[in-house]
Order: sequence, then structure tokens, then C-alpha cells
Amino acid sequence: MARVRQEALSSLLSARDVRDLADRLSIRPTKTLGQNFVVDANTVRRIVRVADLTPEDVVVEVGPGLGSLTLALLEAVDRVVAVEIDPVLAAELPATVAARGRPGTSFEVVLADAVQLAELPGPPPTALVANLPYNVAVPVLLTMLARFPSLRQGLVMVQSEVADRLVAPPGSRTYGVPSVKTAWYASAKRAGSVPPPVFWPVPRVDSGLVSFTRRPAPETTAGREEVFALVDAAFAQRRKTLRAALAGWAGSPAAAEEALRAAGVDPSVRGEQLGVADFARIAAHRPGGARAAGEPAGTP
Repeated sequence: MARVRQEALSSLLSARDVRDLADRLSIRPTKTLGQNFVVDANTVRRIVRVADLTPEDVVVEVGPGLGSLTLALLEAVDRVVAVEIDPVLAAELPATVAARGRPGTSFEVVLADAVQLAELPGPPPTALVANLPYNVAVPVLLTMLARFPSLRQGLVMVQSEVADRLVAPPGSRTYGVPSVKTAWYASAKRAGSVPPPVFWPVPRVDSGLVSFTRRPAPETTAGREEVFALVDAAFAQRRKTLRAALAGWAGSPAAAEEALRAAGVDPSVRGEQLGVADFARIAAHRPGGARAAGEPAGTP
């Protein structure tokens, strides 16, 4: 479990502190940025505990907001890099950490859209811990996993139904594109639920915690983008058999069937029945390098 240094705990933000800070900065959480600030100290400490960090971990936090989770992270690790898209919040965070954070820790904030992020300052991050903005949670998670292979583990808080999709196994009702693409990078599982009252403003939905552990990508001669293009095609018409759903991807229904059989997959099954390793095998058998209209070339 995460080791919290009891002799030098930071001063976490209370619900009143969050509202006072927001008032002073004239901040009003917006749906556009998916902002819901955590106002409960027990919740952020629980997130850090479940994240199972060590002091040596370099944590990247996306969407730190006013710093509630940031301060809790700095109780457990020596370095946090926060990625914040809101310039007012990004400008205030260093002062909040300086005033309330555990002495001797390292903190940097990067003003950026996490989906467009190309690099981070300092040592490579080893863990992602974040209350992800509801409206971009999946693309942010996939972007971070793709661009920072040094991330070996993480814990993210997302809308409950999104959490279900991220961890869903093949054959389940919620299994889909997010499930497969997350599985390309990591093993993911539900790590708990978070009720609406711990947020400000109070959302109309429950939130869920998803933990992940990095694992090697499936063996395939196809590049990641090629596999992901296949996954997108398979679920674009999820009620169709793969022979029909992949006709555009392969060039024709017959070509799709040829690729499926070469990969050892029954052409009559649907995409929701396959795991990420199955998709990786199919992508490697795409006939003649066929490419659907508008699809970019795959890269390793």
C-alpha cells in the first residue's frame, strides 16, 4: 500500500477551502472542461492509498483543479507533475502546494491539453493518478498510456459507466472500443466507487475508480494504429458479424473472411466476443495492405 509519511502530512483542502479558493479566483466549474472538484479529504487519501504508490514514484496527475488530490499525492510521493488545461488553475497550483504541501517534495505544473501533450519535464512518470475530466476521460487515458511507456501503473477516477467500459471483458454488455484499447496497454480493474456528494458541483452520476497495471502489448506484426483501426471497424456495426463489419476494412466481405480465417477466428462471430489478442492477430492478416477510406497508415 502507499506509504504516507505521518510526521509531515500536508494540509489538505476542505470543502470550505475549495469554495473559498474558487471564489477568490472567480472560478466556476464548467461542463465544457468536465470540471468537478473533489472536496473530501478522506476521498483523496483513499485514492492515494488504493493507487499503491511508493515515495520513489513519479506521478503525473491530469486535471488537478484546485489541488485537492495533488496535496494528498505529495503525502505519499516525492514528485508530482500536474497537467492542467485551465490557465487560472495552473497559475494558482504552485502557490497552493507551496503553502500546504509536504516540505521537501517536488512539484511542477504543465499548462496543456493532455490529449495534445507530447512530453513532460523531469524524470519519466511511473504512475498516473487523476480525477479525469468526465468529457475526455477515455482519450486522455489512452493518450497517456501511448505517449508515456514509462507509466507502469495508475488509478483514475471516471464516470461510473465509463469505468465499466474500461474494464469490461469480452462478451459483456459494456465491452467495446475503450475496453479493447485499454487492454492493449494494461490490465485494468474496478477499484471502488465514489459517491456524488464528495464533489463540487455535485454531479448527477456516480464515479468509479479504475486501477491499471502496464503489460506487454499482444504479439503481432501489425502496428498499434492498424490494430486500433480494426477495432474501430469491428465495433462501428457491433451487431453485425465480423465478416460483414470488416468488409470495408478488408476491401470486401470475402477478403474479411479470408483474414479472419487466417487468424483462426470464426467469421460469423461479432467483435464483442473477441479479446485484444484476437484483434492483433486479425490485423496482421489484413489482405494486401488494404486500408479503409480516410484511414491513416499504421505505425508500430
